[in-house]
Amino acid sequence: MRLDTETEGELAVGDAVEFSKTVSDADVKRFAASSGDTNPLHLDEEFAAQTRFKGRIAHGTLVGGLISAALARLPGLTIYLSQDLEFHAPVRIGDRATAECEVVEDLGRNQYRLTTTVYTDDEVVIDGEAVVLIDERPD
Repeated sequence: MRLDTETEGELAVGDAVEFSKTVSDADVKRFAASSGDTNPLHLDEEFAAQTRFKGRIAHGTLVGGLISAALARLPGLTIYLSQDLEFHAPVRIGDRATAECEVVEDLGRNQYRLTTTVYTDDEVVIDGEAVVLIDERPD
């Protein structure tokens, strides 16, 4: 995890946060069970080997969830207002994925627009943009 801010506890344009995780077989199976998305592309190696991906891949929404994990590390209480995602490449079981979020606009009233990118090694697998509201954390 990395958090770069100019002033402790305050956000400004250019501040960034990131979160990294190795996506495991257990993560994929738990996500399938909790979401109900039992697409064999994610769960059945023999089936997935016959697809364009030549093997199992993680759910796109599971990988996109790393953005939420990064945003949760911003100072204050982060409330998602919107998220746009574009999927560029698959994430395979065992890949280490990193979500990086950077504040690109202060919208006022404690709302911020951020770029959101997920990558493995040097390959961007998801990119997009989010708008969040930052409230003070209750005591």
